[in-house]
Amino acid sequence: MSDKPVVIGVAGGSGSGKTSVTQSICQRFQDKTILVIEQDYYYKDQSHLPFEERLNTNYDHPLAFDNDLLISHIHKLLNHEPVQKPVYDYKLYTRSNEVIKVEPKQVIILEGILVLEDQRLVDLMDIKTFVDTDADIRIIRRLSRDMKERGRTLDSVIEQYENIVRPMHLQFVEPTKRYADIIIPEGGENHVAIDIIATKIEQSLSRDTEKYQ
Repeated sequence: MSDKPVVIGVAGGSGSGKTSVTQSICQRFQDKTILVIEQDYYYKDQSHLPFEERLNTNYDHPLAFDNDLLISHIHKLLNHEPVQKPVYDYKLYTRSNEVIKVEPKQVIILEGILVLEDQRLVDLMDIKTFVDTDADIRIIRRLSRDMKERGRTLDSVIEQYENIVRPMHLQFVEPTKRYADIIIPEGGENHVAIDIIATKIEQSLSRDTEKYQ
């Protein structure tokens, strides 16, 4: 077994195509060597707050995330220990009682809008990527996702985008692009960038295999 799994950060704005990039990478490896950890699962628990207060949560601010828990889980996975990944309930605006048992793997993809914002997370990454997509494409994707998957209304999504998502993107998300090793325009459709990342993973896995032969 490898001394240390390969950790890849996939950052970018809401609706930028981070998930499609992650899926494109995973599709290159059919032997189940890749584990995906979504930062969205690590929103802070708000069960102690009244529902009305939860509605005011700024989910695009760094303080919305329980990075301490996320970092502790990454450290455990790097030590080849399983973790209990939390589940977030977007309709109740708090953490669910459910958890998902996650087993360590050779490659860990850490995906989220602000995974490059916390230096502690950045320091754990071997490859840092930023998915760079135009704002008009991102808002269309967010509208579709939030209305279909999260039960939001058109007006609420637009209001949230104008008052929270866009300002937070400019203040916190966009600046993290400077920390990326690879900037990926066009998301998962950028096959050249996906090829580069996949090749880097293959090289790392190959070195680990040779080490233990």
